This record gives sequence, C-alpha cells and structure tokens, in this order.
Amino acid sequence: MPDTNRPTGTHHRPSILVTGAAGNLGREVVDLLRTHGALVRRLVRHPTGPCSGTGTVVGDLTDPAVLRAALPGVDAVLLIWPLLDTAPAHDVVAELAAAAPRVAYVSSTAVDDQATRQSDPIVQVHADMEALLLDAGLRPAVLRSDTLSSNARGWAAQLRAGNVIAGPDVARTAVVDERDVAAAAAAVLLAPDRARPNPGPYVLTGPEVLGRADQVARLGAALGRRLSFRPLPADLARSRMLADGRPERLVEALLAASVDRPESHRITDHVERLTGRPARTFARWAVDHAAEFG
Repeated sequence: MPDTNRPTGTHHRPSILVTGAAGNLGREVVDLLRTHGALVRRLVRHPTGPCSGTGTVVGDLTDPAVLRAALPGVDAVLLIWPLLDTAPAHDVVAELAAAAPRVAYVSSTAVDDQATRQSDPIVQVHADMEALLLDAGLRPAVLRSDTLSSNARGWAAQLRAGNVIAGPDVARTAVVDERDVAAAAAAVLLAPDRARPNPGPYVLTGPEVLGRADQVARLGAALGRRLSFRPLPADLARSRMLADGRPERLVEALLAASVDRPESHRITDHVERLTGRPARTFARWAVDHAAEFG
C-alpha cells in the first residue's frame, strides 16, 4: 500500500477534488493531501474559513453544473455524500462517469452486503451510493468508516453547561479517529496508477469497541472532569434535537439509527494496511482535542 509519508513524485502532481472539504473529515483530508504535494481543489458550500481562496469551488455538490466546473484536470475525487436522499446523486455520478477520475467514496461500516434493506436511512443511503457508483462503471475505492471520533464535538455545548452528556444512546462500535480515515483516504487518492490499491471495501475502525458512556468517560479523563452519559428516550431526544435546529428528516434518521443499528464488535487492521500506522484510540483523540471542550 502507498506510504503517504513519502512525496508523491516530481513528474506529476496529482490534482484531487475533495467534496465536503469544510467538514471534520474533509478538512483533515485537504491538509494531508497538501502536505504530500497534491494540487487540491476543494468543493464547499460557503466561501468562509480555511477552505476559502485559491483552489476552492463554491457551490452545491448536488448541482451538476457546479461539479462539472470542478472536475476538469482532476485525477481523483474524494466523494462525501451529504444528503439522506440519493435522487440528486444520479446526476452527480453521471458527471463523475463522464470525467472518469479515480473516485474514493466514504461509506459506513454498518453496510450489510447481504441485506435487502439496510438497518436505517443513513446506512441505506451509503449502500445505495456504493451501488450507483459501481453501476456507472467507476470502480470506486470504498472506504467504510465506523463512527467518527469527531462526532463528540457535538457535546461541547453541554460540557460548557455541566458534566452530564444527554442524548440518544447508540449501539457500541469501534469508533475511529477521523484523522485515520483521512489518512486512509489520502493513501488511496495519492497512490500512483501502478500501485493503486484494490477497490475494497476497506472497513476502517478504531482499536476498541465503545459505547457512548465509554466515550464520555474517556473524554472526562482527558479533561480532568467526572463526566457521565444519560441516555434520553426517543421522544425527548427528538424534541431536543429539533429545538437545536436540526432538520426533521435528519433527526428521524438519527433516532432510527440509535434504535435499529446493531452493535458491532468488528475491529480491522485496514487503517494500518493503508497508512502504515495503527489506528488511534478514542482516548488519544480526546487528549488531542481537549482544548475544544474547555
């Protein structure tokens, strides 16, 4: 597998389009690609923050004209699909098929290849996107990511108010550091054609299976605070998320995931295969990001 600690070469600097470049994962991928000498083109909805400036395309990924304008000269694309609906993705995939770059798609470890229907709407979208890309002949590198450690940033407001994190509980899984997912994505995107990794799917997990209470306890250890997690019943969780301004469809999808998505004890070495380094623990993530919760 490619070693992203080495330069990509002097004869050709790959040009890579990163969708969702302003998000937790996208930002990490952009930084890694730039560090390793790639020409990065970032697709963002708003021209603010670190993703503004040269090399940035501003617009909606679901607008075929925006994507068409972003693709000329691009060797590879990191596709992060932002919607709970795949209908607009048909035109997006058609543009990708016409331009024919290498595509890496960030999916979910919860996708069950044997299931007729997936456990919840979020996983169903990922399964449908994988199928769309394959049917278009793109042969994408599929990166199935477990729950990202960066999701814990959503607890910051509650931690400023006290020591209890309240929310819907979820099944235990091998939570993965977004920096490791980004490094895996960069390895796939930067690999020269002669050393291109197989299309996977790669199952990207952390090194230990954790529930919400486990994550909160590890975050508390990093902050030097005695934190606790309080699971909320669905009705109360729904009302709180809606009051926070989250779209109703997203709230219902998150609640469905908390109820219907099964627990997973699967831990893989795919992060290490792609990056040459073992996956980080959530405890390490908590220490590295403790200042964000101060």
